[in-house]
Amino acid sequence: MKNILMIGALALLFVVGVAVYFGMGDKQPEPVVDTAPAITEPATEDQATATDEAQDESDEAQVVVEESAAEPEEDEQPILLAQADTTAAPQNWRFTEGQHYSRMVPSQPTMGGADKIEIAGFFWYGCPHCMSFEPTLNAWAANVPANVRFVRIPVVWNDVHEMHGRIYFTQEVLARNGVLADGEAFHAAVFQEVQQRNNRLTNEDSIRRLFERFGVSAEVFDRTWKSFEVDQKMRVASDLGRRYAIQSVPAVVVNGKFKTGGPEAGGYDVVTDVVDELIARESQR
Repeated sequence: MKNILMIGALALLFVVGVAVYFGMGDKQPEPVVDTAPAITEPATEDQATATDEAQDESDEAQVVVEESAAEPEEDEQPILLAQADTTAAPQNWRFTEGQHYSRMVPSQPTMGGADKIEIAGFFWYGCPHCMSFEPTLNAWAANVPANVRFVRIPVVWNDVHEMHGRIYFTQEVLARNGVLADGEAFHAAVFQEVQQRNNRLTNEDSIRRLFERFGVSAEVFDRTWKSFEVDQKMRVASDLGRRYAIQSVPAVVVNGKFKTGGPEAGGYDVVTDVVDELIARESQR
């Protein structure tokens, strides 16, 4: 009986052992984690010094960057680009457009080139105001600035004006060629002849005799009187008179842009003052 119990107990132990063995077979042993602190090799004295110096340099560089970004040094000034001063000083002009002179729109051509400011004086030998204005105009013209050109232009409104205009341009050509000794004296003599001696100078014979008194032969007079050059000057005078809308004389046109006269300026003695101011305006351009 004891033998049977012993055998049964051994069998039971065997079965339990087998079950335990096969139950633990699927499990893997958990890895062992080493939680001990890592052991590093102690740095030498030279390595520690180099590390400290590198750290100091890094800290110093960081401080410099931060200071530069935060606030500029006192000696540093912002860079400013140069700019042109476009603010012109105010000019107190004496005369007013629309009151003392008028502006021509658009601007018109001049008799000469664009190298100078051209002042054109329109006149007629039969005009008393033109004759009285001559001394003032001549005195002014004798002292014009270097950048100014003064020209006279006779009006060509009718046959008498055309005849007198041809007188002026004939004397201008003869004086330039040296045939007429004193063109200005001849110009003044024509005013006196028409207005004081009652010689209207409305035909070629009377005009030829006047030129002969000043040393111009009849042949030279006839050739010049009918010359292409005089004809061309007459065409230009007629064209500019229309362009400038000259309706009364004496009148003065400044550079094909501005027009004035005695009534507009406030008197013939003021006309040259208006012209001087307009020259100053044009000289600023």
